[in-house]
Amino acid sequence: MYHRCSTVDNDQNDISAVPDLVYKSVGMALSSLVPDYVDFFAGHLGHLTSSQREVLENFRANLLKAELYTAPADGTKTSHDDPTLLRFLRARGFVLDLAQKQFTNTEKWREEHDVMTLYNTFDPVEFEAAKRFYPRWTGRRDKNGLPLYVYRLASLAPLQKELDTVPPERRYQRIIALYELMVRFAFPLCSHLPHPSSPTPISSVTTIIDLEHISIGSMWQLRNHLGEASRLATANYPETLNTVVVVNSPPFFPTIWGWIKGWFDEVTRNKIHILGKEPGSALRDLIHVYDLPKPYGGELEWKFEDDPNLDDDAKAALSGVMPKGPVVYMDGAVMKPT
Repeated sequence: MYHRCSTVDNDQNDISAVPDLVYKSVGMALSSLVPDYVDFFAGHLGHLTSSQREVLENFRANLLKAELYTAPADGTKTSHDDPTLLRFLRARGFVLDLAQKQFTNTEKWREEHDVMTLYNTFDPVEFEAAKRFYPRWTGRRDKNGLPLYVYRLASLAPLQKELDTVPPERRYQRIIALYELMVRFAFPLCSHLPHPSSPTPISSVTTIIDLEHISIGSMWQLRNHLGEASRLATANYPETLNTVVVVNSPPFFPTIWGWIKGWFDEVTRNKIHILGKEPGSALRDLIHVYDLPKPYGGELEWKFEDDPNLDDDAKAALSGVMPKGPVVYMDGAVMKPT
């Protein structure tokens, strides 16, 4: 599957608000720096080069030897599927030693925070409430089948006092739980649903970050909250962000970028695309108009405060409703985590 890469729109007022250096540092420039067409799923199953397949085989063997991985046997599933292993390899450019180091650190981190038990036993009411503070799934997917998330930061400002009452440790646990929902529910669900690249599994998301009506003061207050989630994802959920589109960027965006660019590694920074006040035409290159929320130039009735507005295929797979609380999607069905 191939995707035409979109860059910035033609709103010169927005472009002039951010120096060329800032755009280049997030993979953007005033002229296209990438080919018109790229293999959207390069480095994924079904899109591996012979050398990448060899690295994947060696990665499995090394992790098995280090007792960090178990292969499927006697009807039992593998401890880590290939899409997960490939996320670590893509994050480190298929350099085996670097990928193994990050994978090892992540496994230690998961053990330290008892991630499986945390997710499996997370209170469903708190779990649903926590979604208000982080990127939310629209219930729709982009043209390549990736789940479409939206993060409208102005919606967090009225909740700042409530957020401040959550102890830091519990806030961190909430972030973990919501990332587990992404990798254990959203990815396998979207892999199961019809998508153009099938049978290549879905293992990343497209995210719209909306900066409309956000003040520099609000951004400053939220910086620790946002940075904590970004650093956690970069370290322990690599390559789960495929495309990040920033819309309605304010004139002070260069200041914001100065605060946040250190949260991301270079690979992630190159996935961030900044659009102006009228992002619809560029977003419609990536997302079908009926799956794009109305505030961003589409037709979908959905706003950040809403539950997912499931498309017909997702409704059929989920018996019509988005399940509540921590769940997994496995073998074509919603299950409680165990």
